[in-house]
Amino acid sequence: MLRRLLAILLPAAFVLVAATVIPLGAVVAQQRTQEVYVDRLGDAGRFASLARTALETDRQDALVQEMSRYEELYGIPVVVVAPDGETVTGSGSTGRMREVIADLDSPDTVTIALAGERPAPPTTVWPWAAGPLVVAEPVGRDSEVVGAVVLVAPTGRLGIDILGSWGWLALLSLVPLGLLAAASLPLSRWVLRPIGGLDAATTAVASGNLDVRVDAERGPPELRRLTESFNTMVGVVRRSLDRQRSFVSEASHQLRNPLASLRLAVENLAPHLTTEEAREAHAVAVDETTAMHRMLNSLLAATRLESVTGSETVEVSELLDTRMERWRALGAARGISVSADVPGGVWAQAPAGGLGSILDELVSNALRLSGGTRVEVRARVGDPARISVLDDGEGLTEEERGAALNRFWRSSRHQNTEGTGMGLAIVADLVREAGGELTLGEGLPGDGRPGFGAVIALPPAP
Repeated sequence: MLRRLLAILLPAAFVLVAATVIPLGAVVAQQRTQEVYVDRLGDAGRFASLARTALETDRQDALVQEMSRYEELYGIPVVVVAPDGETVTGSGSTGRMREVIADLDSPDTVTIALAGERPAPPTTVWPWAAGPLVVAEPVGRDSEVVGAVVLVAPTGRLGIDILGSWGWLALLSLVPLGLLAAASLPLSRWVLRPIGGLDAATTAVASGNLDVRVDAERGPPELRRLTESFNTMVGVVRRSLDRQRSFVSEASHQLRNPLASLRLAVENLAPHLTTEEAREAHAVAVDETTAMHRMLNSLLAATRLESVTGSETVEVSELLDTRMERWRALGAARGISVSADVPGGVWAQAPAGGLGSILDELVSNALRLSGGTRVEVRARVGDPARISVLDDGEGLTEEERGAALNRFWRSSRHQNTEGTGMGLAIVADLVREAGGELTLGEGLPGDGRPGFGAVIALPPAP
C-alpha cells in the first residue's frame, strides 16, 4: 500500500511543480523577448532620426555607413522604406534589401509604420520559432512621415538564451520537487502506520489472538479514532468470550458434585424398589444422570480445547516424543499397540499450544472407539504438512464420517462409550483457524475391517 500511495503522491508533486514552473517559463520567455524588442526599438529609433536628416538633406552616405556597420556587428539588416513601399537604402545592396522586405512574415508591420504609427510589440518568441523579429519605426510623425526604418533581427540567439533560462529554471525546480518527494515517504508512512497496525492486529485476531492492541497515539486523527474503536471492539469480544468460557467451566465444575450426589442417591434407591415398574423407572433415572455427567464432561472438554488461540511453528517429531510414552501406556491398558512413523524435520504451522491436545483427542478416540488392535501416528513433509492418526478398527461409513464433525454427534455403536461427542468438531475448528484442514477416511486395513483415519493438513512452517 505504501508503494501505491507513493505512486499517487509523487506524480501529484511533479504536476504541482510543473504547474508552477511552466507559467514561470512562459513569463521568462516573454520578458526576454521584451528586452530584445526594446533594444531593437531603440536602435530603430536612432536610425529613424538619422534617416530623416539624410532624406531631408539628401546625404545618405553617413546613414549607409552606420547601417552597414550595425549589420556587420550584430548581423541585423536595416532597411529604409519610402512611403510608396520602395526601398530607399539599407545596410546591404538594394536587391538584397528588396528580398528582405519581400520575405517578411509581417508586411503589416511596415504598412503601419508608414502610416505614422508604431506597430504593436511582438508576441513571445519561442525557441522553436524560426521567424525573425521585425521592428519598424516611422521616419517622422503623423502627416510628415517620409518613410520607415525596418530592422529584421534573427531570433536564434534569443531562443538559445530562453532555453538556457529554462534549463536553470528546470534545475531549480528539482529542489522543491526533491523536497516534496522526500517528504512524501515519511508522510505516507505516518498516514499508513495505523493502517498497518490494524492489518496486523486483524490478522492476529483472525488467528485467535484477542490480546492484541493497536497503537492509537499516532497517525491522522480519523485513523486514531478508528484504532481506538478497534481496540474497544476487540476488548469487548475478548471479555465476552472469557465470560462465556468461565461460565461454562465454572457451571460445569459446580454441577459435578451435586450431579454425583444425585446419581449416588438414585443408585442407592435400587435395594428399596420392589416392583418391575419401579426398577425400570430407576434404570431410566440412572441413564439420565449418566448422560448429564457425560454432557458436563463435554462442556469441560470444549472449554479446554477452545481456549487454544493463535498459531505457532511446531516440529512434529519433538512433540510426539513428549507424548508417545503416555499413549503407549493408555493403549497397553486396552490391549492396543501405539506406534509412530514420523521422520525428523517435519515442521508445521499449528494452533498455538494446541497440536498436542488435538493429537491427544484423536489418539484417545482411536483407543476408546476403534475396537481394533493398532493405532499409528504418521507425519509427512509437504505443502501442506500432513499428520495422520490411523487405526485398524471398525471405522465409520461415508455417511457417518460426514456427520462426525458435528458437535454432540455419536455413532449408534458408541452411545454408551465414555466420551464428549465434541472432540472431532472442536479439533476441526482449531485446525481450520490455523489455516489447515481435518479430513476423515479409512485407516489401517486388517481382518476385513477398513479402519478409521483422521488426517490433519497444516501449512508448512515459514
